[in-house]
Amino acid sequence: MPVELNDTVPLSWKNATGDNETMLQNLQANILKGHVRDRLHILLLQFAEGPEGAAEARAFLAGLVPLMKSAKTALEEVEAFKQHGSKGTPYVGVGLTNAGYGRLGLTSAVPSDPVFQRGMRHPDSLTNLKDPDPTQWEAGYQQEIHAVVLVGDADSSPADARLAEVEALLTGSITVLARETGKTQHDAAGRGIEHFGYVDGRSLPLFLTEDLDAERDTLDGTSVWNPFLPLGRVLVTDPAAPNPGTDFGSYFVLRKLEQNVRAFKAAEEALATALKLDNNDRERAGAMLVGRFRDGTPLTLQAEDGADKPVMNDFTYASDTVAHKCPFQAHIRKTNPRGSGGFETPDEEKLHLLARRGQTYGERTEGDEPESGVGLLFMAFNSELGQQFEFMQRMWANNSGFPKHDAAAQPGLDAVIGQGDRPSQTWPRAWGNDETQEVPAPVQAVTMKGGEYFFMPSLPFLRSL
Repeated sequence: MPVELNDTVPLSWKNATGDNETMLQNLQANILKGHVRDRLHILLLQFAEGPEGAAEARAFLAGLVPLMKSAKTALEEVEAFKQHGSKGTPYVGVGLTNAGYGRLGLTSAVPSDPVFQRGMRHPDSLTNLKDPDPTQWEAGYQQEIHAVVLVGDADSSPADARLAEVEALLTGSITVLARETGKTQHDAAGRGIEHFGYVDGRSLPLFLTEDLDAERDTLDGTSVWNPFLPLGRVLVTDPAAPNPGTDFGSYFVLRKLEQNVRAFKAAEEALATALKLDNNDRERAGAMLVGRFRDGTPLTLQAEDGADKPVMNDFTYASDTVAHKCPFQAHIRKTNPRGSGGFETPDEEKLHLLARRGQTYGERTEGDEPESGVGLLFMAFNSELGQQFEFMQRMWANNSGFPKHDAAAQPGLDAVIGQGDRPSQTWPRAWGNDETQEVPAPVQAVTMKGGEYFFMPSLPFLRSL
């Protein structure tokens, strides 16, 4: 059967046949389901000009294919690990920028998204995202990037070995502009966390029947939030591939976000003190900034004593329309309002969500509060950069008037990633209580250090080079 990108029924990868089966075999891993693992290497590359540079770049990209695996193989490996504990193979992913297609001599087959074509350093993107001027970015990101290669595994040794195989394919005409190394941070319970100490990777859109079924299995049959998104919100036809009916790719966002842990922890303490939160309730100050407690439990589901909280993704803000539990400016409420944004219908609003695949970089131990050198390698897949990633950052995180509500004061910026002026914000004094207090907004503790937009093409395209 043909691939239906906008089907309201999720795709079952285990039962896929025909074009759906071929699509999974031709699609890069990590797009439909996260597959980067705990160790990650990223190479940012620049190709040389001229016919010789194009030929060597094409040979390099085609040479990567035997080191890569398809979405189907990756899903099979994940299932084998669940069933038998079998270790999978390292992940290799590759993406090209608009300029990268040009260096390959493929300007007539560049993916059509206008945001992709202009790139993250373009003045329009800088304005939309409120990013620092590129002259303030790290050196490797200031130059014209042509490709990104990701290499990941659950363990360091296989990831390092596969990276060495990738590097062996590089020729003298290909310049490595920057290298990033990601390593998952864990809390005491073994959960993946970001450097501010909060469980990360929650609340992701799901595209496959098997993933939706697995999430429903954790619920009690009274689900209020459906994480399903159709394939058309993450996949687009690969315009340079042999078969447009089965060859798909995805637009990939990469951003290096440095985290000032000391500033964030000071903001948690300052908010707790300003609201006169005592004892165990002081933890709620940080939860109000993020929207979740450190263990991942949504603030809207907090038990009043703050103890034994269940980690869940099945919630909305229907019981908290006036933000007496979770503030409007909390990070997860800003970036996934779950139908409560007030400007669009819930179905329209949901179409702006994106498949995040972030990874932390830098080392930090419990109690250590670095001001620099640690952060998040933010990664996400989209089918429309302007309506997903840039919309989320511009219209939600950086928009003081979002979400829309009846209270006099505007919510202000996203308390964690919002970029721009930070006036005072209104916070609930007690969980679920209408007593509020205006408090100066927390200082900006996340700084964008560089990034770019890529297209992750199909495997048949890479083979054709």
